[in-house]
Amino acid sequence: MGTRFLPQTKAMPKEMLPIIDKTVIQLIVEEAVAAGVTDIIIVTGSTKRAIEDHFDRAVELEAELNAKGKTKAAKQIKDIAELANFVYLRQKGEPSGNARPVLNAMHLLGDEPFFVFYADDFFRSEEPRAKQLLESYQSTGKSVISLIKVPKNDADKYGMAAVSTSHSQDLLKVTDLVEKPGADNAPSEFASVGGYLLTPEIWKYLRNIQPSSRGEVELSGCIGQLAQEGQVCGRIIDGVWHDTGDKLRYLEAVVDTALLHEELGEPFRKYLEQRLKDE
Repeated sequence: MGTRFLPQTKAMPKEMLPIIDKTVIQLIVEEAVAAGVTDIIIVTGSTKRAIEDHFDRAVELEAELNAKGKTKAAKQIKDIAELANFVYLRQKGEPSGNARPVLNAMHLLGDEPFFVFYADDFFRSEEPRAKQLLESYQSTGKSVISLIKVPKNDADKYGMAAVSTSHSQDLLKVTDLVEKPGADNAPSEFASVGGYLLTPEIWKYLRNIQPSSRGEVELSGCIGQLAQEGQVCGRIIDGVWHDTGDKLRYLEAVVDTALLHEELGEPFRKYLEQRLKDE
């Protein structure tokens, strides 16, 4: 519900927060499209209609921009709607949890491997995270989860992966996934963050999922069960992870992205340097 960003998110979904001139969810959609995805299922709630509007055509706006000679802007608006085939589902069912949207989309996903992305965090990287996950799946044929290194003191904030023999320098075998175990019980220094490529083998665990101790249906438990079969790998993502669900991290994401912006980067850097010097 985006309560950390109230009152801004009273009328606007947190997934629509801007990273300069693109919404967070658009960055994630573009990442999936870069990996060859053509069909995108967005599971929303009753307060998320703005997301559907964002990926829809805005014919009147396009016409007005073209009439004013702003053809580049008009094309950008049109291109958003043509990124992929979009399907929208309303989340339903209790208890809630991050497995619920996947269960809601089960009838559309069938027996194909599929990506799962959370719509409020993203990676800033030269090669999109989705492509990195896809490469790992193509080389192993197994489900692949996104991993980052974190201090063990932060193990109470993430699902932590138990890992064993490496497939390669950046690809590990995952033997279990433990949700927020804390520093003393963390099985490794690798945290699982939003972004999975799951194979249909996950369905046998999702169909029989039970609420966790927190009263939610959680993907991590099902992925952990699949990992115990030897069917999960962890890709250490080459890039910088940004979690925009937190105010400070959201600001970091905006600043980091701005500093690398083709047009804004250099003048913004000079502004920051001068601003800090004035302090």
